[in-house]
Amino acid sequence: MGEERVIHGCMGLGGSWDDTPYGAADIAEAEAAVEAALDSGITAFDHADIYRNGKAEAVFGEVLARTPGLRQRVVLQTKCGIRLPDGERPGLYDLRGDTILRRVAASLDRLRTDYVDLLLLHRPDPLADPEDVARALTSLHRQKLVRAFGVSNMSGHQIASLQAYLDFPLVVDQLEMSLHRRDWVEAGVLVNTPQAASVGFPAGTLEHCRANGIRLQAWGALAQGRFTGREETPTERATARLVTALAGSKGTTPETILLWWLQRHPARIVPVVGSARPERIRACADAARREPGLSHEEWYELWVTARGAALP
Repeated sequence: MGEERVIHGCMGLGGSWDDTPYGAADIAEAEAAVEAALDSGITAFDHADIYRNGKAEAVFGEVLARTPGLRQRVVLQTKCGIRLPDGERPGLYDLRGDTILRRVAASLDRLRTDYVDLLLLHRPDPLADPEDVARALTSLHRQKLVRAFGVSNMSGHQIASLQAYLDFPLVVDQLEMSLHRRDWVEAGVLVNTPQAASVGFPAGTLEHCRANGIRLQAWGALAQGRFTGREETPTERATARLVTALAGSKGTTPETILLWWLQRHPARIVPVVGSARPERIRACADAARREPGLSHEEWYELWVTARGAALP
């Protein structure tokens, strides 16, 4: 993995979330999204085997097959570990070693590539045996099917537990982080306050990742549009006004301001932008190409406005 500033999240590609086959329009949508990302300086793409029941990977594979040389220009990551509900079968998490190997093989087929640059374990599986998981990851690494590994939605303690069984480092933790989902930063300042009990973010995760060279990726980085067009509360509207004002004063877009807020944090956060709309992707170009243009005071002003209350 390189030093990507922004990643394009591909969950929106591939059509519906059922077994309806994808078609030409879905492939064209994927091509347009990839083109917009590349035009914006975004060369890393985030997948998961479950996205659109596998069709997100499949349409991306179609784009790779149609564009000679594209695979060498991009960084591909995918995730495994979730089984979606199917009929009467409930959804569950599955990080058994054999399942990991089988799911990665299917992802490689859909993506039409011989390897992925990064594999993330999508969510913690309470029944996972870390030795069994480590054997599967080691096999994928030795076969050169996966170049690097990480996790998603895991705490620092969970990462450390798995790392103890691996001879190579886990390099990424992907978490929901945004100006709306702020518990990752709130947890660090509500220590020794009555409000601390209301924050569920696992203490020490940011510190563990930074101390061990683990990149943090932020899914949901644009807060589902809460500050760029679909404000629903007075606090969200006030925050959107501030985001718009800062964008105007800095000659950029509101989307970039939201991503800069994440990137400005010293935890080395890489936002994942999950929109399939080319105009929304291109609105993030400054975050991919420029250093975050927020001062210390502006970063705090955004945080305090979004939280709707003064700091403790």
